[in-house]
Amino acid sequence: MFYLGRKRFARTLTPVPSVLPFETVPDPIAESPLASLHAALGARMIPFAGWNLPVEYSGLLAEHKATRQAAGLFDISHMGQIRAQGKDTLPCLESILANDPAKLKDSEGHYSFITNEQGGVIDDLLLYRLASDDFFLVVNASRHLEVLQLLKRHESPNVRFSGNPGSAVGMALQGPQSAAILGPILQGAPLPPRNHIARFTLLGGTVLIATTGYTGENGYEIFSDIPTGRKIWSAILETGKPLGLLPCGLGSRDSLRLEAGLPLNGQDLSPEITPLEAGLGFFVDLSRPRPFPGRSALELQKKSGPPRTCIGLQGQPGQPPPRHGYPVFQGSKQIGVITSGVPSPTLGLGIALALVTTPAPVCGQDLEIEVRGRRIPAKVSPRKFLKGK
Repeated sequence: MFYLGRKRFARTLTPVPSVLPFETVPDPIAESPLASLHAALGARMIPFAGWNLPVEYSGLLAEHKATRQAAGLFDISHMGQIRAQGKDTLPCLESILANDPAKLKDSEGHYSFITNEQGGVIDDLLLYRLASDDFFLVVNASRHLEVLQLLKRHESPNVRFSGNPGSAVGMALQGPQSAAILGPILQGAPLPPRNHIARFTLLGGTVLIATTGYTGENGYEIFSDIPTGRKIWSAILETGKPLGLLPCGLGSRDSLRLEAGLPLNGQDLSPEITPLEAGLGFFVDLSRPRPFPGRSALELQKKSGPPRTCIGLQGQPGQPPPRHGYPVFQGSKQIGVITSGVPSPTLGLGIALALVTTPAPVCGQDLEIEVRGRRIPAKVSPRKFLKGK
């Protein structure tokens, strides 16, 4: 999800590790508004979705463990922040988004998609309703400009879309100690409930705090102007250190989200993969009267059943971990391909999401994954690899 940063470009780049499913991007790339703070913390940086971002500070395993057991703080300033305002904003968004925004009350948020005419996913996003005529969208870095241009084609005197690249900070505080860390910084102001958003005056600026995240843990996503965001980042690190908080990078964010069964746009979702195939049909509302792009294709897919579906896979301890693009076999027949795969720090074995032809093998069934020319065993599992995440 992406901004152009402050137009300070990195002169040297660290190669992307082959074990991480991060896209490579051409030079130049943008710096986060928090770049100097990452440098002071000794972060290792890599290019990701047009940005130079921290992949790790103290190590992927330590950061993963801290988020599961205490708290982790992630820079998400690269993710696109788009404001939609005007008295006709709601019907406009209804005609674009797959999950009905009319279901949201003020201060509520939900997960949604922008789909193409074939029902494939252009982008997945979080939508928040700040007021009856004021909405806030958080979109993927690699799709931000594309989505903003798409939305602007729907502008009118009564609907305006704005997203000023490089003008905002985003961060995610995730983990069981998140409320204990953020509460004192807010000086007793009540935090919003799950899947809600609220405005706060904090450290001299107005911020939006949402109770959402991408790790499977309870936590908060915080959006602010740049000077305020830098102060908040430092305050969270200082307050959270005695409680076990660590600054965290893209590496642990990927393993955390996959353990929770959360999709990565560009791998588990794409313009060629529909939400129904990805197992996310719950977030597509086909009951409302207003059409949106791809609705008829998704209705047909729901009626007849998708030709492919997403399943979870678990390997065995000591085996090579599954990776994006590895073939999946049932007997002698290839039935699909892995879309995301990592070694799970919590489970101690490889886990993966795979897109396979239907009818899909059931949970507990034995399959095989091809790793560099040889087959290794895997077992079908729920897509949420950790219960309750």
